[in-house]
Amino acid sequence: MLLTTRRQQARRRREGPDALTGRKTTGRTTRERMVLHAEVAVLGAGAAGLSLAHHLARPGPRARRLSTVLVEAPPGPLRPPRRTWCFWEAGAGRYDDALTAEWQRLRVHAPTGRPTENDIAPLRYKMLRSDDFERHVARTLDDSGHVRRLQAAVETVSSDSHGARIRARADDGRPVTVTARWVFDSRPLACLPPARTTLLQHFRGWFVRTDRPVFDPGTAVLMDFRVPQPPRGLAFGYLLPTDPHRALVEYTQFSDAVLPRQAYEQALRHYTDDVLRLGGFDITATETGVIPMTDARFARRAAPSVFRIGAAGGATRPSTGYTFSAVQRQTRAISVALHAGRHPLPPPAHSARSRAMDAVLLRALDSGRVDGAAFFARLFAQVPMERLLRFLDGETHLYEDLSVGVRTPVLPMLRSAAELPWLRRTPRHEP
Repeated sequence: MLLTTRRQQARRRREGPDALTGRKTTGRTTRERMVLHAEVAVLGAGAAGLSLAHHLARPGPRARRLSTVLVEAPPGPLRPPRRTWCFWEAGAGRYDDALTAEWQRLRVHAPTGRPTENDIAPLRYKMLRSDDFERHVARTLDDSGHVRRLQAAVETVSSDSHGARIRARADDGRPVTVTARWVFDSRPLACLPPARTTLLQHFRGWFVRTDRPVFDPGTAVLMDFRVPQPPRGLAFGYLLPTDPHRALVEYTQFSDAVLPRQAYEQALRHYTDDVLRLGGFDITATETGVIPMTDARFARRAAPSVFRIGAAGGATRPSTGYTFSAVQRQTRAISVALHAGRHPLPPPAHSARSRAMDAVLLRALDSGRVDGAAFFARLFAQVPMERLLRFLDGETHLYEDLSVGVRTPVLPMLRSAAELPWLRRTPRHEP
């Protein structure tokens, strides 16, 4: 007993006065229940959960350290699959050490094949794979001394105005209870909130290694519309070269339903063989994803002390499916509020103006009034690419938004905007 006490005291001295406290109590089951106490609990270790934990692990020089528990699902179906995140930002970023690649030139191919290529300086388009991101964040958490990682499957979350209680089960089957003043839940929603329009961005990608040097590693292809278009929505290829022989090649659709796996394989084979003409290549890895593009209203507060962050909190941009940049803005703001002792309600991931414009675009695409491939190709051809990327990130001024708007099909967009107030918001049962 004395030895255990000394070990606990030594650990607490190393971790500092705000260290996590924990104790074990005997529950009604045959296993001991682990009980942890912290000021902040983060549920889920995808982009949002890891980003918030990373921000909390690196407070400013005068900020108080906050004891934090990051609850991540054990290996299995609850853990997020490996994925690739792409985003643009100006200059150096906090995750540059973990990047797979970055590009300053982007290209878009119209359905006719005509390319539009531009330098996006001062922005850079960055590619970050989830495994590299997790390793990068893990090093920061290990060095912090006040953030603990716990592998457990969350079962219930209850809350009142004084805090929250999380009941979970560790990967060894032991019950776990975590109590915290604030909880930030990044786990995927069981179903989407009611919406007037919901499309799905669904894709499959191949990481390929070609026999001959066919890629230009200095230019990424953001959208390539030289693929067959669906009756409604749009489809495009996506090409991220990392060297002359290696690239991520994806086939993506915006539509109301996913495809059978074989359909993605056929589309990718057509794109790599008939459009890109890669010749011989090996597939070294694959990835698949489905991203909801919706004008639903996402609740950022689930209970008095429980908040939703990331895609579950509305961080996905409805018009594009991009999420990572909004997650960084949202989690950075939460961290600043917590370290300043303010109420940490997550801010809206996107402005009201951006969400309103996205709702109009989604309705125009879903109704078939706008040819999606021609729409995006025209925007990239007529608007400076750097400005368009800032527009898609919600970083433009009103006059810049108007300069983009006049280059869209005005009458179909106005008709879509006029009918939105009369449309009912209906639930969609798929996650």
